[in-house]
Amino acid sequence: MKGVVLAGGTGSRLFPLTKITNKHLLPIYAKPMVFYPIETLVEAGVEEIMIVTGGRNSGDFLRLLANGKQFGLKHLDYTYQEGEGGIADALSLTEHFADGDKICVILGDNLIEGSIRDAVEAFRKQERGARILLKEVEDAERFGVAEVQGDRILGIEEKPKNPKSNYAVTGIYMYDATVYDKVRQLVPSRRGELEITDVNNAYIQEGTMSFSYLDGWWTDAGTFESLLRAANLVAQTKKHTETLESVA
Repeated sequence: MKGVVLAGGTGSRLFPLTKITNKHLLPIYAKPMVFYPIETLVEAGVEEIMIVTGGRNSGDFLRLLANGKQFGLKHLDYTYQEGEGGIADALSLTEHFADGDKICVILGDNLIEGSIRDAVEAFRKQERGARILLKEVEDAERFGVAEVQGDRILGIEEKPKNPKSNYAVTGIYMYDATVYDKVRQLVPSRRGELEITDVNNAYIQEGTMSFSYLDGWWTDAGTFESLLRAANLVAQTKKHTETLESVA
């Protein structure tokens, strides 16, 4: 399985912090934001990774990440997204990289406490389709929300006023090679973007969507509030880990 980190966009909600840099290069505690999703993929056993970036500061990713050696990788791949076409549009740029393999996609501003290794292994064994990770939250209306019935997802609504559940769709998606055909069939939303929720619902409609629940905390870092929350969560987790290690 190959990994994709989506790190494009203008980061307008974090202006003026993003006036001279890409959002995903901003610091989260002791590391640049983009380090965290890369480390999540590497910890899950994904060794081939592509970074999708864009904007005027895309060259800074190459200077920062180079060939991925600091993450234990042999190399990193890069591609460039022009404009603001949405998550699904960014994903479409990775088709040549995927080359028929399954992929695990992580939004570049998503940070998690735990591991996705078990979910990745489950998807490796899954014959076809997709797998997403869900997290129970108190403010589900801010996210894509999954309606769950037993071991099935009936549908996903994007930022619903009256959520049918408290299970948010995290920014971690696993797809088979048919994802690119599904993206090509999308129609732009009212925002003028190709929506990842429409891709996920296409898998649900064909009956090939599975899911896992994400352990530990999860947050994005796309607003001032969530950027601060992410830094605090990382700091608290690091302190807790160091305390446990000192006791041991």
